[in-house]
This record gives sequence, C-alpha cells and structure tokens, in this order.
Amino acid sequence: MDTLHEPARDIPVAAECDLVVVGGSCTGVFAAIAAARRGLSVCLVEQLNQLGGTATASMVCVWHSLWDTVGRRQVIAGLTSQVMERLATRGAVIEQGRDNPNWQYCFVPAELACELDVMVGEQARIRTFLHARLAAVAVEGRRVQAVVIEDKSGRRAIRARAVVDASGDADVLRRAGVALRRHEVLQPPTTAALVAGLGALRRAAPGFDLTRTLFDPADPQALRHGFVWTAPVPGAGDLELVFGTRVHGADTSDADALTRAEVEGRAQVRRITDLLRRQAAAAGAPPPALAAIPARIGIRETAHADCLHRLTEQEVLHGVRFDDAIANGSYRVDIHAQGGGGLTFRYLDGREVRFDERQQAHLGRWRAPQAVDPTFYQVPYRSLVPRALDNLLVAGRCFDADPGAFGAVRVMVNCNQMGEAAGTAAALALGAGTAMAAVDPAALRRTLAADGALVI
Repeated sequence: MDTLHEPARDIPVAAECDLVVVGGSCTGVFAAIAAARRGLSVCLVEQLNQLGGTATASMVCVWHSLWDTVGRRQVIAGLTSQVMERLATRGAVIEQGRDNPNWQYCFVPAELACELDVMVGEQARIRTFLHARLAAVAVEGRRVQAVVIEDKSGRRAIRARAVVDASGDADVLRRAGVALRRHEVLQPPTTAALVAGLGALRRAAPGFDLTRTLFDPADPQALRHGFVWTAPVPGAGDLELVFGTRVHGADTSDADALTRAEVEGRAQVRRITDLLRRQAAAAGAPPPALAAIPARIGIRETAHADCLHRLTEQEVLHGVRFDDAIANGSYRVDIHAQGGGGLTFRYLDGREVRFDERQQAHLGRWRAPQAVDPTFYQVPYRSLVPRALDNLLVAGRCFDADPGAFGAVRVMVNCNQMGEAAGTAAALALGAGTAMAAVDPAALRRTLAADGALVI
C-alpha cells in the first residue's frame, strides 16, 4: 500500500477532564450524566450533529419493555424511564403494553435529540463536542492518557483520567491498538425510511400487505432478503417509519464498507418507495412520499471488546443472576440472518420462532417446557471491563457477548443501562484511585440503586 508521510506536530489540548465519553448515543449520554451527577468533569464526544445515536440519527424510534416478560415486575428504570417521562410531557411518546415483545415506547426521534440536549445542559460539568471524530488515542502502559479528535477547529486533544468507549464500534480500543473480536456472522444494518401516505394506501386497498408488496418472490422489482416492520410517529399524522432494508455482508466499522452500506441502504429505500407508489396507483390512492431518511444507517453489530466476562446466550436464556449485575433486560434473543431474509426469535419461556425469507413463521422450542421460566436476564459489570486497559470501560453494542446473547442485549434499553453503569463505575474508580476492574460490585450496585436504577 502506498503511504504518505505526515510530519510530527504539536496538538493543542482543548480540555482536561476526569472522564471522556466517546460516542453520544443515549448510552454515552447516560454515562456522561451519571458521572457528572457523581461529581466528575466530563467531555462528551459525538461525531454527528446530534446526541442520541441510533435512536435519533438512525431514526430507530422504539424502545423495548422496561418490565419483565410477563409484565409483572419492572426491571429497568433510571435515566431510560426518566427520558421517556420527559418526552411524554411533550406528547412525543406512545406507550403500549408492558409485556409486548415488540416495543413499549414509540417516540419522535427529533424530540429525543432535543431533550438529550436539555438533559446534558442541566449538568454544568459536561462539555459536549459535536461534529467531532475520534482520530487517535494516547496510551502509556495500561492507561489511556488522552484522546485526539478532529473537528471544525482542527486536530485537538482531550486529556482525561478515565474513558468510556460508547462508540459502538469500540473505536477507542481500536485506536489504542487493542485487538477486537468479531463474530463470524454480523447482524446486517438497516436504513429506515420516513414515509407519508401509507395510511391512505391501506384505506384505499383493504387487502394491502406490506410484506408481500416489498418481498414478493414472483415480482422482479421486489426486494430480496429483507424483513419489514413499521412504527408510527407520535403526533405526526400520516407519517410512518418503515424498516424494511438490509445490507448484507457489511462490516460498517470499515470506512469503505460503511460507505457502500449507506448507498445500498438508500437504494433499497428508493425501491421501497417505488413499490409503494405502484401499489397506490393500482388502488387509486395518492402516491406515498419519502419524507426523510436517517443521517446514519442503523448499525446492529460490528466489533466487540475482550472483557473479563463474555456473556453467553445460555446465560441470557436461562436468566442467570450475577452478583455484579448492572443491567436487566427482557427483550428476546433476536438474530437477523446475514445473507438471507429470515430471522430467529428465542424466548425465555423456551419458545423459538423462525421467520423464513417470506416472513412465514415456523414455531418450535429451543428447550422443553419447565415448571418455572425466567422472566428477565442480567448483564454483569465484568462484560464492560476490557482486559487490556485499566482506566477504560465499554458500554453499548461493543460490550463482550457471544452472538446469541448479543442478539438480545444489543437493544437500546439494555445499552442505556450499560452507559449509566459505566459512568457511575468511573466515578467510583476515580474516587478510590483504582482500576476499573477493581470497582467493588456491591458498592456499584448500591450507588446505581441510590441514583434511581433498578438493581435486582
């Protein structure tokens, strides 16, 4: 490979802080808020123009249940429930059943982005860097000393005593030269589409079937290897979010692959729009319109950190309890097939539902029935603690899990809790002068509970 030499240069230090959080998703925002509430000065670095990550920039507007699988016990609270309560006061949330396996909250992504600005602004100890991309990491021994960003002001450094890598792709670890792990098969990313006019089409054609329209194998114009679901936009009339694209074989932590995935995702969105317009013309309905596309494709999976514990699918499905648990969840194991159109759901009660490429459901079981089923699972703190560095935690989808466990825990309500726990643990570690691995799990759980998280 041809190379270009870049002369050595001095990098101005833009800030010095206790904690730098790289990645401004809800995971990263909640890490920053939790740390600031505990007295740390925090720098929050986000590469896009808004906070919220997948929930805002990718327009994935649903959060799953905060309750156990039977809707009898709340298992998630803290900042996740607080932000939904705040959006509810603005009429920006639809809430449905506690035990719904698909979602509990549907919200307006733009409202969430604005609310996160407000929540961060309430913390005087947080300084936010938007349009700032991680460029390099300075490491001495087993500790990160600083991160280097590139933004409109150029190349700048942020010195910090501790780091939370909430980048999703484990970018801090990668820039620090730490080896990462990738599953053999990555779950494919999806580009959302905000569509106007689907309601009118349904009214004009009572037999309209969105799945058949988009994936009819007899139609040469139809999409291949996809899976579609939709979500309303609260208060937005006949606007609906459609999630029907899949980009297979894309490791979006690679720059060229990410570019190809973004272009391919938008191409599939346009095909969806054309297929809907064709159906509308046949039904005599107004043509549906593509109202908006996301700022970034919705990424399910890239790289994982090698942490003190790798969460397994069996631990999730059997509801194993951990003495260092920092998050609870009830979302099913959800594995999107790479290279095909199907997906598989596995439930804590032993059921398995496999959808083929025509979205036909095939019912089965991954285990025999038993007298008592678990109704939630847990994520241990150890799955956020990388082996390689002493003052860094991961939070969000780069945490350590096998493919099945990741298929359940990757959803936002679970990742949110990881962020809240990581920010809290950073405050405890810096207060005690210890490495992240030496944080007392009992003290961490007590502190999370005191701050409003549900610790079980």
